[in-house]
Amino acid sequence: MVAAELVQEHLRADPGAPDNITVNTNTTEPDRATVPDYAAPPNHGSAHEGVVEDSDITGALEQEKDQEVPPDEREAMLPNGGAAEADGEKSKRGETRLYWRRFAVLAVFSLYSLVNAFQWIQYSIITNVFTNFYGVTNDKVDWLSIVYMVAYVPLIFPATWLLDCKGLRLTALLGSGLNCAGAWLKCASVSPELFGVTVTAQVICSVAQVFILGLPSRIASVWFGPREVSTACATAVLGNQLGTAIGFLLPPVLVPNTPDDIDLTGRNISIMFYGTAAVSTGLFILTVIVIKDRPPLPPSQAQAVLPDSPPEDYSYKQSIINLMKNKAFVLLLISYGIMTGSFYSVSTLLNQMIMTCYENQNQNQELNAGRIGLTLVVAGMVGSILCGLWLDHTKTYKMTTLIVYILSFLGMVVFTFTLDLNNIYLVFFTAGVLGFFMTGYLPLGFEFGVEITYPESEGTSSGLLNAFAQIFGIIFTLIQGKLTSDYSPLAGNLFLCAWTFLGILLTALIKSELKRHNVNIGANSNHLLPTESPVDGPAEKKANGVKLEPSFSFSHETSL
Repeated sequence: MVAAELVQEHLRADPGAPDNITVNTNTTEPDRATVPDYAAPPNHGSAHEGVVEDSDITGALEQEKDQEVPPDEREAMLPNGGAAEADGEKSKRGETRLYWRRFAVLAVFSLYSLVNAFQWIQYSIITNVFTNFYGVTNDKVDWLSIVYMVAYVPLIFPATWLLDCKGLRLTALLGSGLNCAGAWLKCASVSPELFGVTVTAQVICSVAQVFILGLPSRIASVWFGPREVSTACATAVLGNQLGTAIGFLLPPVLVPNTPDDIDLTGRNISIMFYGTAAVSTGLFILTVIVIKDRPPLPPSQAQAVLPDSPPEDYSYKQSIINLMKNKAFVLLLISYGIMTGSFYSVSTLLNQMIMTCYENQNQNQELNAGRIGLTLVVAGMVGSILCGLWLDHTKTYKMTTLIVYILSFLGMVVFTFTLDLNNIYLVFFTAGVLGFFMTGYLPLGFEFGVEITYPESEGTSSGLLNAFAQIFGIIFTLIQGKLTSDYSPLAGNLFLCAWTFLGILLTALIKSELKRHNVNIGANSNHLLPTESPVDGPAEKKANGVKLEPSFSFSHETSL
């Protein structure tokens, strides 16, 4: 009858219909199976095909009223298991897009990172000038560089917490703002009796560095696509390297050594300080205008599956614990610290090494020391970009990192044994080779760390890498400085060679799992579940709102 067919349609449409009610239909036409034929003549006789008795209808309605269907069963009863609705949400969540603004964000960050790096090295490269102007010893001027490393270690944890919980914009504003404040305070320290003021200003700049060094991998991940993320990270690191290069080049030119005219030295230092402050102010204004936390839509699938903000159960402490339980990351921490710490030590002590080995030559060796440092860093900038492009193309993180590490060791050995051959042009060449590989390694470590720790925060992994770099930098600078002053530059450089060789062995032991890359290419995507609420389970199975099922398997890096 018509009533039976209406009940049949009701059972199809009602998501809460019970499972144990069946309606028999027998038709060969698909349309007739789903559309009632209201033109069919009613049959008031006994049970017929496609007809349900009145008693069955009454029982069905009573059973439907009494039975409450759980949400999971309700979803299972929807057409395709509710796939249409879920697919709509999934496609919206998985939508990605690249914005032109990403290049402006990268440029502004790279520029104020450049100024911060310039302020780090501007004292050490003309150590003899500042010791004469302020009337202090070499080791006190060395501490103007070491303070960058000392301040970083205790402050990296609140800085990375701020980045994870408050976002990219606030962290960038703090870095750029403190950098600007320190630059202006230096302008008030240009007097021989105000060495304490210039130390205070340098401490402020060193605090700014804490909010700068951990951002390259975060900017690359949240603003750039999977095929440009390594290049973007290398470019962001390149800004810092370029600042170091300019710090090697400009101070010897702007502040030449005039030991007999302290007033002239003071005027030259003022020109350098005021110029730095003016540039820092302009970049702070650009930071306020340009830098945002993230684009409206994520640039990659790896970012699309992560929540826009930390979930309710996010624990920064647990994130640190998860990273320290990752054996591959711990090995990378030590090896990255050794390499980067060696670079910091060589950069800080370069002026003293050149002045010691070439003190008898009738040349302005401060200028040569600055030019050698410029060569070292510019070659490293080229190496950084090439390594970033190579990683984007091949994704061979461990192989590339290990090869660059070995070549950096060889470059350090060659630089050590050619430094005192009284051939300054040979030193230029060997410093360039050393810088190409040693400085080119910096973005490799960042990106490799992000890959093997995904989905942990990029800021946390990068912050820990930088913290270990600063710790090793402090130790290496103090020990190499002592060996250089008490014995010779050869002794100090051999000390670094031994540690760099140890770094090669540690890098070879790292187990490479390209977790972020596999998400971007859709590997085992059905097991990667974004969560929006706390999920019970082992802490190592979830991080930053993404739960990795036990069956989630990451493919290992393959060699060429």
